[in-house]
Amino acid sequence: MDAAFSKFFDSIGSFFGGGDQIPWCDRDIIAGCEREVAEAGKDGSDEQKNESIMRLSWALVHSRQSVDVQRGIAMLEASLVNSSSPLQQREKLYLLAIGHYRSGDYSRSRQLLDQCLEIAPDWRQALVLKKTVEDRIAKDGVIGIGITATAVGLIAGGIAAALARKK
Repeated sequence: MDAAFSKFFDSIGSFFGGGDQIPWCDRDIIAGCEREVAEAGKDGSDEQKNESIMRLSWALVHSRQSVDVQRGIAMLEASLVNSSSPLQQREKLYLLAIGHYRSGDYSRSRQLLDQCLEIAPDWRQALVLKKTVEDRIAKDGVIGIGITATAVGLIAGGIAAALARKK
């Protein structure tokens, strides 16, 4: 019986807590990537510079800080037009989708994942993230309906109490 209650409360906790499997990135990793970009800008080739910028973009969109996520999105959007291969474009679209997911723009994330899956329809990472995004959209809808139903119930209860008080 206790196991059933524990499982029930764990499922409620994961429903409200998110529970995605996307990794987070710490500030010290971002700082290391920023140093790497600066060094590649001084001494490195264009390829080395692009690779270090991609690592920094990855770190930024995986950050817990919304300012970092927005910076990563801006970097990726700026570099998307310069993507020379479909593989690079796929990677950048995927990272943009993560950034928009992290910032709460789930519909934009889904659009980017659709573009990504046009390039690589069987790419498992993109398929998993798309399912995560769609689950989050559905969960937000359920929560929104619950909030609306509660508000309507409270208003109806308030009206009923006011009418009962008048009589």
